[in-house]
Amino acid sequence: MMADSSLPNVQHKPHALGTWLASAGRLLRALMHEPAGAIGLVTIVLLGVIALCAPWLPLKDPLQLYIEHRLEAPSAAFWLGTDQVGRDILSRTIWGARASLSIGLCTVAIGLVLGTGIGLVAGYKAGSWLDETLMKVMEVLASIPLLIWAIALVGITGTDTLHVGVLAISNETKLVLLIGVLYAPGLARLTHSLAKAESQAEYVAARVLQGASGARIMFSDVLPNIISPVLIQASLLLGVTIIVEASLSFIGLGVQPPTPSWGAMLSDARALIFTDNWWVSVFPGAAVFVSVLAFNLFGDSMRTILDPRRRNAHAANAPGASL
Repeated sequence: MMADSSLPNVQHKPHALGTWLASAGRLLRALMHEPAGAIGLVTIVLLGVIALCAPWLPLKDPLQLYIEHRLEAPSAAFWLGTDQVGRDILSRTIWGARASLSIGLCTVAIGLVLGTGIGLVAGYKAGSWLDETLMKVMEVLASIPLLIWAIALVGITGTDTLHVGVLAISNETKLVLLIGVLYAPGLARLTHSLAKAESQAEYVAARVLQGASGARIMFSDVLPNIISPVLIQASLLLGVTIIVEASLSFIGLGVQPPTPSWGAMLSDARALIFTDNWWVSVFPGAAVFVSVLAFNLFGDSMRTILDPRRRNAHAANAPGASL
């Protein structure tokens, strides 16, 4: 039987979602073969699961005051002890993870979207007035330290909930927006340099000749080829955000009481550092240390795995590569 010549010659392309899932699977397998990366990933997953499941875990109320058990050492009743007003440190540490991780994810997501979008457009339009304007704005934002911005924000709006019309913006939300915007310049500069170099590739010129729009070229062709270094930088920023959040909460500008926060717990424990009540400061401090270390191990391993020099070396050493 002869094929109907009137039917169009359809070439089936691999589904984009399937391609992304396959790439993610290969990346996960490679990451698990990196000892540091595996430790970082497993620790991050455990922290995320524990923080997410905190409302359903058999924990004491993190806000409940057990006055008769104040400053009690770790025991069967209070596994990590209690603080100076009798609150359970285990419960507060786990609930504090929810605040730190949620703030970290939200701020990095905001910075990633803003920074990648601005850097991509500026890099693709390199040399134009749009490029100059966007990158100058990023330089202005990056020129003022984060702590100065935070002090200015709290000084203007206070630490109480800000009511704008029907919207109620908590202090945590204000800080998420502020830190997210201030992460944009660094990510924008990285994306700008990568997009500027990638936009000079021959395939981009070919796509222009084919009549593809600038937006389509940027987001369908240029962005997938430069996203790996940007995501690596974003993963490292997650660890930085935990330190930033803890620092701001430590000085009273971050998560406001009575909401549990690692930084606020460390601030409350300042007067007890040189006493026998070591557990009050050790456990929230250890939580900050472990989480930041996990994100740094994860980000460094991602950088190693996605390093093009390493991939080229593996390809050169593959069986039959020299044939």
